[in-house]
Amino acid sequence: MSDLLNIYGQEFSSRLLIGSALYPSPKCMSDAIRASQSEIVTVSLRRQHSAAAGDDFWQLIKDTGLTVLPNTAGCHSVQEVLTLAQMCREVFATDWIKLELIGDEYNLQPDPIALLEAAEKLLALGFKVLPYCTDDLVICQRLVNLGCEVIMPWAAPIGTGKGILNPYAIQSIRERLPEVTLIIDAGLGVPSHACQAMEMGVDAVLLNSAIAGANDPILMAQAFANATLAGRQSYLAGAMAEKSTAVPSTPTLGMPVWHQFNE
Repeated sequence: MSDLLNIYGQEFSSRLLIGSALYPSPKCMSDAIRASQSEIVTVSLRRQHSAAAGDDFWQLIKDTGLTVLPNTAGCHSVQEVLTLAQMCREVFATDWIKLELIGDEYNLQPDPIALLEAAEKLLALGFKVLPYCTDDLVICQRLVNLGCEVIMPWAAPIGTGKGILNPYAIQSIRERLPEVTLIIDAGLGVPSHACQAMEMGVDAVLLNSAIAGANDPILMAQAFANATLAGRQSYLAGAMAEKSTAVPSTPTLGMPVWHQFNE
């Protein structure tokens, strides 16, 4: 039985999505992306200011051969999102869009009200929307009801590296929305965080800061690739049930019993 990640009907072997920002050099970015074994890379039009730098950057991304997931990073209004999304569709020739709409500058929390409005309008324009949201179950349900087939809740505020702050919330989303592709986006800091998320049954994780900000981004990309795979395998294998009392790993049944006989 195949075990592939499904995003709007497209299938991928890797369950690790990777970002393209914050790397110390373009070469480091390219090497880390390849080391991650990811098949999807996120990009933002707002990252480049000069035309020449932009052309060089897009060529590097194109050379990876990965599927491009444009995002609306930096947008603070629905109109900004719609404008940037349509620009992304023209530049990258894709209907995919990672919807980011920030409502608070301190923790970069998505605006839940505007997010729903933006998602509805983007879907009406024919976009395949991957919304970045908090771990609020009701918001996730509303996004699904609008037509989103993928939900991308945070584990913690973006760039914090704190890992999954509310496992109960993520588990609730997974259990209540079993048919939706669930991708953890933002807040993961070390490979064990990714492994934990995958063991909970999420479909994939998206990383940027945790890899780009490491002392050795290439090695960290490899570590996250291994952790993501290990977590998925653990989920599929089915973990043993937790118990409140100790249970011996070696049963007593069938063990020899020595008796001392007095003559």
